[in-house]
Amino acid sequence: MLRGLDLQIRGRTAQVERLQALIQLLEPLWQRGESIGPVDIQAAMAALDTGRSDQHRRMGLQVLATSITGRPLRPRTLRQNSYVEAIERHDLTLAIGPAGTGKTFLATILAVRMLQERKVERLVLTRPAVEAGERLGFLPGDLQQKVDPYLRPLYDALHGLLGQERTTQLLEKGVIEVAPLAFMRGRTLADAFVILDEAQNTTCAQMRMVLTRLGENSRMVVTGDTTQIDLPPGQLSGLVEAEQVLQGVEGVAICQFSDADVVRHPLVQRLVQAYARRDARPPAPPARKRMDSTPVRSEP
Repeated sequence: MLRGLDLQIRGRTAQVERLQALIQLLEPLWQRGESIGPVDIQAAMAALDTGRSDQHRRMGLQVLATSITGRPLRPRTLRQNSYVEAIERHDLTLAIGPAGTGKTFLATILAVRMLQERKVERLVLTRPAVEAGERLGFLPGDLQQKVDPYLRPLYDALHGLLGQERTTQLLEKGVIEVAPLAFMRGRTLADAFVILDEAQNTTCAQMRMVLTRLGENSRMVVTGDTTQIDLPPGQLSGLVEAEQVLQGVEGVAICQFSDADVVRHPLVQRLVQAYARRDARPPAPPARKRMDSTPVRSEP
């Protein structure tokens, strides 16, 4: 019960103690005036249940950047926090998990921060131009107009961090490059922060090509969701192969996200869970063909 600035908690001792601990974990957020949503509460409760309260408390104090509207940007789950730490410590990071877990957005935040701190000279954001049911040749416009729809999520992240005007300036100067994956062939990406988005739609050859573009003083983050592969049936995803091949390689981090890390609308988490349950079920046996028992008459 909330009266003015006083919160009165009533209930069983164990329940009261748990709620007090939960409020203390969330204190850094409301002290900064941030709104607390279901994701924040769920993440704090998970930290309590797994004995990771201290890690969660430190995460709550961390602000990676501030959006163009003044909103503090931070990791919201412990897996997101581990992902941020992995990017900061490794030259190559693979982030694999469902949509809405912040894989691309957190990587973009760190990329922009490293650019502003002059740790890198440019940002390169790329993704394969492959989507279900569409190919570039059938889309209207010139090449840039054809690929822009595929790159829109990357533009949106930049606009949220830098504003549209500043993003446009950096794009015109070549400090930020947003391009389809095919444009990476034959290049060496030195002094750059490279983000490969939607990597589940790369072929094995494309993945090997882009990974070997990494130059001196560069960092690369590869993100994707292996449950949403739009490649032709039977073709192995480059992200799936990379996850297998790069296990244990020095300088490489592989971060796995789950539906618990979804930070979009709460319904998105339930949708991801529903599809995961469906995918886990064995396929239904094919329906048996009914035999028509109507006798066939022979013509006289």
